[in-house]
Formats: sequence, C-alpha cells, structure tokens
Amino acid sequence: MSSRAVPAHPTARDRARPFDPPPELAAMRAHGPVSRLRYPDGHIGWLVTGYESARRVLADPRFSARSELKRVPVARPGTDPFYGKPALPGWLVDMDAPHHTRLRRHLMGWFTVRRTRALTPRIEQIVGEHLEAMAGLGGRADLVERFALPVPSLVICELLGVPYAERAGFQRSSATLFRIDATAAEAAAAMAELDAFLTELARHRRRTPGDDLLSALVAGGDLSTAEVAGVGALLLSAGHETTAGSLGLGTFALLCHPGQPARLAADPSLAGNAVEELLRYLTIFHFGVPRSPLEDVVLEGHTLRAGESVTVSLSAANRDPDRFADPDRLDLTRPVSGHLAFGHGAHQCIGQHLARTEMRVALPALFARFPGLRLAVPASEVPLGEDMGFYGVHRLPVAW
Repeated sequence: MSSRAVPAHPTARDRARPFDPPPELAAMRAHGPVSRLRYPDGHIGWLVTGYESARRVLADPRFSARSELKRVPVARPGTDPFYGKPALPGWLVDMDAPHHTRLRRHLMGWFTVRRTRALTPRIEQIVGEHLEAMAGLGGRADLVERFALPVPSLVICELLGVPYAERAGFQRSSATLFRIDATAAEAAAAMAELDAFLTELARHRRRTPGDDLLSALVAGGDLSTAEVAGVGALLLSAGHETTAGSLGLGTFALLCHPGQPARLAADPSLAGNAVEELLRYLTIFHFGVPRSPLEDVVLEGHTLRAGESVTVSLSAANRDPDRFADPDRLDLTRPVSGHLAFGHGAHQCIGQHLARTEMRVALPALFARFPGLRLAVPASEVPLGEDMGFYGVHRLPVAW
C-alpha cells in the first residue's frame, strides 16, 4: 500500500445510505487495514480501518489513551481546552494505568451483568411509562424527545443519584461538549457548568448520602471531590447521549428496513441478538477512538512512531468483510459477537451492559406498543447527527 497521507478523515455520509460509514473508509480498508492520515493540525498520523488491527491497537498498552497525546481526526475546536493537556480529574477515558485502573475499579461493581439484571424491572417500568405518555399525544411525536432521550437520561440519573429535574441543564452542557462545531470557549464553559453541578452534588451526597453511585464514590474515601465530580460528569454525559443516540438511530434504521420491526415485536427472544447487530451496524462512535504509541510499534508492516496519532475507526472495523459476512446488510438474526461498538481492551465502555439492557427492553416494547409505527416524514428529511461526536438523529418524527 502507498504510504501517502490521506488529507482528512472522511466525514460525509451518503444521504441515500445514512446508516453506512463514509464510503472512503471502505475504499481505504480495501487497500490495507492501516493508512496514513493527515490530521487537521497538519500532523501526519495513522488511520486503522481493519477489524483485527483495530483490536490489536485497542488491546495493546503501548498505545496510550492519555489526553496529552490525543488529536482528533476532524476539525473540532471544542477539544482544544482538553486535548494536549493532562486529563481532567475523574475522566478515566483520558488516562492510562495505573490512574485509569484505580478509577475504573471503583465503578466496575456498579455496571456488572448481575447489577444490570437487577435494574431491568425499573428500566421496564420507565420504558412503559414513556410509551404510555407518548400514546396520549394523538398519533404523532418526535421519538427522540419523547422516548430515546428521556429513557436513558432517567436511568442514568437514578443510578448516579442525579435529580432528574435538573436534566435541562446537564443535557444542554453535554450536547455542547459533543457538538463538532462548538468553539473552545463554548466547550470550556459547558464543562465548567457540568463540573460545578456535579461538584455541588458530590458535596451534597457527602452530607446526605443515598443509595446511589455518587454516594458510594464519596463514601469510599480515597477519591477527591474533584474526582467524584469528574467521574459523575463523564458517566452522566456519555451515559445518556450514547444510548439515546443508539435508540434513536436504531429505531430509524429498523423503520427503514421493512419487516424488521414486526419481527422484533413478535419475537422478544430476538432482542438480544438484534441489539448486537444494531450496535455493529450503526457504530455511533463515528470518528473513531484516538490513541498514540508510547514507543515505536510495528503494525501490519508499518512502523508507527512514538508520539504519532492513531485513530481507530470502529465503524470501519465493524464493517470489515474479513470479519463479518455481507457487513453492509442489517440482519437481526446474524450470529454477531466480538463487534467493537463499545471499543475493546482496558478502555472498553464500562456502561456497555446497561446500554445493552436499555436497548433490549426499549426497542421490542416500542414496536409492540405501536405495531403501526412509521416515519412521519420522508427518510431523507430526518436530521442526522453528523455534527455530533456521537452519530444519531437530532429528531425522529414518527406516527402510528
């Protein structure tokens, strides 16, 4: 393969195929799983598009996740206050071991399969209440506003111990942080608002503890208030944005594939596999995961030098035909395992079991409650979230 640098990370999707990654990614992967990439700041780094190569990078501790070394593959000034600098307290996604390990250890018990299973009845109740409220709207609604966003927001609020009544503020701050066009000043202000909110809440939980994650972190004793607030801000913002994006985009995808919603509603046992296939097929982390080698590493015959930027394209890896047969087809019955929608290795998404459970409950219930659910506008008019760090839909007008 030529070592020339591709000038920019592909970002534009084919509007006729809104669920597929930009076609340039497949073309690059066809020439080899690792390509040169010119970043917006002029730095020449690497783009990983092959499945096996992606797993290798994400599992290799020689590839650092530290924010001091991160660069984004698209022009995104909102990262300027955070990347190229030490990680904010509590933001374990921007840290390596041992700091990442220490923080993650405090959270693991709250996101196990067993604990998530115990939360399922409450998730079912939340889903049912929102579906009944939506049913009273007269046959038409924005699914994002009425279902996809509030369900995961309420779930993560109850888990953390965040008052749901405060959602307007933290949702606004989170949306700003994930906007691609947010300025550095806007992003810094949004982070300051989110941090101030969680700092005050952590102090309140220290005075008046509850049966929630923030109270447990405070009671643990070895995390500072700043670290507790940072962990809380990370989980609150990512915990509702990502699942909301998956629910909204997943519903859109199912409605664009005739017969799939009815199949899911008729056979709830299909839900688990269907969710895994939707996660693979959609892969909402559409700009990939940044890493940087701490030493020279040979990958697929290329020497990746210490300090160079590496972007692992999860969406390209999850459409790699060497790993998934006919990868551009959505098939809810496909035997799918090992996809990279939640990443891989030490930094694999800690909330993955919770996100899976929310989707497994929400999607079959949605189509069972509204068997005639359909788009209320042409698919071409649904506003896509290409301007966000997490791909999804801004609105999803539906009718029944």
